[in-house]
Amino acid sequence: EAEVSTAKEISEGSIAGKKYVSNADSKIGFTGSKVTGSHDGGFETFTAAIHVENGEPVPNGTKVEIDMDSTWSDSDRLTGHLKSADFFDAPTYPTSTFVTTDIKKGTTGYDVTGNLTLHGETKSITFPADIQVSDDQAKVAAEFFIKRYDFGIQYPGKANDLIRDEVVIRLDITAVPE
Repeated sequence: EAEVSTAKEISEGSIAGKKYVSNADSKIGFTGSKVTGSHDGGFETFTAAIHVENGEPVPNGTKVEIDMDSTWSDSDRLTGHLKSADFFDAPTYPTSTFVTTDIKKGTTGYDVTGNLTLHGETKSITFPADIQVSDDQAKVAAEFFIKRYDFGIQYPGKANDLIRDEVVIRLDITAVPE
């Protein structure tokens, strides 16, 4: 089960390195599934800031902020339902954030750890990511899942079509120097 990281968040002004910010090519998507199928969606409006020093991401230097009212899905009816109190409750929780607390290089990429605040709940999550850094851009690609129940999103679905707890998250972030 996800927990809040005890690592201290550092103000952006004190983070070392060069700041890169997401551009229009960036995407954050998700797939939610239920007994009878699945639905794809994502967020139209978000910002990602990645700090880089000596060609590597700074462990506490990434922050993503999502406008929850920008949620979209492959069904207009579902999009409205996702924004409601049954799921994201966008009027009550208009912004979700992810702030890294650690980024460690592994043998095939990076392990990214940070605090995800979604639906008013903050939990520490860790996921594998491919991170590529050059002088003119930083790219982050990842696919992992979160458990929506960890964030208080517990709408069950219909009795004969229950919604799964695990939601697949896909990141495809391209950031350029600020």
